[in-house]
Amino acid sequence: MKTNRRDILRGAALTGVVAGAGALSACSESAKAPSSADEVGDKITTRTIAEAEKLQGISLTPAEREQMLGDLEGKLEALARLRAVDMPNTDAPALLFDPKLPGKSVRSQKNILVLSKVENPLPDKDADIAFASVVEQGEWLRAGAISATRLTEIYLKRIEQYDAKLRAFITVTPAIARLQAAKADKDFAAGRVRSALQGIAYGLKDLVDTKDVKTTWGATPYKTRTPDHDAQIVRKLHRAGAVMLGKTSCGALAYGDQWFDARTKNPWNIKEGSSGSSAGSASATAAGLCSFGIGTETLGSIISPSERCGATGLRPTFGRVSRHGVMALCWSLDKIGAICRSVEDTAAVLAAMNGYDADDPSTARIGFTYDSAVDVSGMTVGYVPAWFEEGDAADRAGLEALRGLGVTVKEFSWPELSFDALIEIVLVESAAAFADLTLSGRDDELVWQEPQAWPNTWRAARFISAVDYVQIDRLRRKLMQDVRSAFEGFDALIGPHYAGGALLATNMTGHPQLALRAGFAQKPNRTLATSEPVEGAETFRVPRGISLWGDLFQEGKIIALGAAMEKALGVSGERPPGF
Repeated sequence: MKTNRRDILRGAALTGVVAGAGALSACSESAKAPSSADEVGDKITTRTIAEAEKLQGISLTPAEREQMLGDLEGKLEALARLRAVDMPNTDAPALLFDPKLPGKSVRSQKNILVLSKVENPLPDKDADIAFASVVEQGEWLRAGAISATRLTEIYLKRIEQYDAKLRAFITVTPAIARLQAAKADKDFAAGRVRSALQGIAYGLKDLVDTKDVKTTWGATPYKTRTPDHDAQIVRKLHRAGAVMLGKTSCGALAYGDQWFDARTKNPWNIKEGSSGSSAGSASATAAGLCSFGIGTETLGSIISPSERCGATGLRPTFGRVSRHGVMALCWSLDKIGAICRSVEDTAAVLAAMNGYDADDPSTARIGFTYDSAVDVSGMTVGYVPAWFEEGDAADRAGLEALRGLGVTVKEFSWPELSFDALIEIVLVESAAAFADLTLSGRDDELVWQEPQAWPNTWRAARFISAVDYVQIDRLRRKLMQDVRSAFEGFDALIGPHYAGGALLATNMTGHPQLALRAGFAQKPNRTLATSEPVEGAETFRVPRGISLWGDLFQEGKIIALGAAMEKALGVSGERPPGF
């Protein structure tokens, strides 16, 4: 069973579409295949078709191949015309993904945010202030115990002190941060409170456009890219009074923790990467270099680095947050969420970002409600026993903490449908989003060039047939129906982050996921390429987490459950050594 995001992607790359490429490679060595297509001539023959059948897993007769020849020539001419059309990354397909199934209603919500009241006094030490929650910092700011300017300076100093070790920021924006902090202080002085995030300092993943500030997508071909507009979520966070400290690192083109200049590190073990692709937002938040970070997720890019760095990550329902002005990787999968140090903080961030946007037709007109006073003991949470039998002590601690809250915990019937093929949606959509890199050969400029990296998987994705892709999309609809049925009678599902393929499945269906810290474990260094521990390798004490999944647009419920679990577990306050 694939146990984490790295294994899911690696398994897809090495045993899925790339297996076909590997088979061709093996044949080419013995048959001394030509170094380029030009060497075999540009004429398509029945032999060309016969060889191509191996890539499609089909078998045709000689007569059928002969019949196809003329049609294929016409298709190639049409493809040439298609590739001549300029399609920037912002151009989405005509078909839109909607997680809401026809005939299935989604409960309406009002925009209501009721956060806990905290009465902790302002600490004397800057480090204690830096590691405080967004909820605590907000209380201090509104009470006048600290200014937004001082909070911003604390974080700018910590970035200067620690980021050379972590490489969590690609670009730091002190002038913008100080200007926004001064504006927040002016509003506080005038009695104007725009939101729970007013004066709160954040790191913004470098996939999100910022006017006149480089947005590099973490990739060499785009490292000087400077947008002339702000993304919608940047405008929303600005209106909320939040303070942008800078652009946090992301694995190149939203994969991994390796960007064009460095690999972002895990503050709990700086010998390993922070995972990704929201690498910098997770690392910086966990190390107390910002109040919270903005992340994006297509397949694990919020959950995976949050788990690795011991942060709290909320991947909202698909369509909750506008992606206008954010790099597109997979139009039917991309989501924007929050990476924080406490569960309740994610509610404050989501409340500021949520909402319909005409510039992103995938967004929904659904409010977001979170009330810290909700009684979770009346909720019913599902679990799959086998997931916890295969899990570790932190997983089981999370389940026991939930039971201790008086929640009704019942066995959950996870869909038995085989849905591994859905990974191809990620590979095909992302290959289309960056077709220009593949066709121009500029994919060679990307730093990461291993078999499971984007350049190779995008080349291989071109050998997935359109017919099979439509069949995969039909499978996705079946999974959506199965997950919808499974959630009936449940408020949430609890489990290890990657168990049962839940990470892949719920990204495909659009359901929200919350990752929170549940304990610690001794682990050897982990990489994107390997997941199996090396015998006798040095181990490090690192955080371990647990996940809650909710029904569509029911983030308020899983945040309430997660906040109660966080308090019961009592492990969220521990800081990475040396920070």
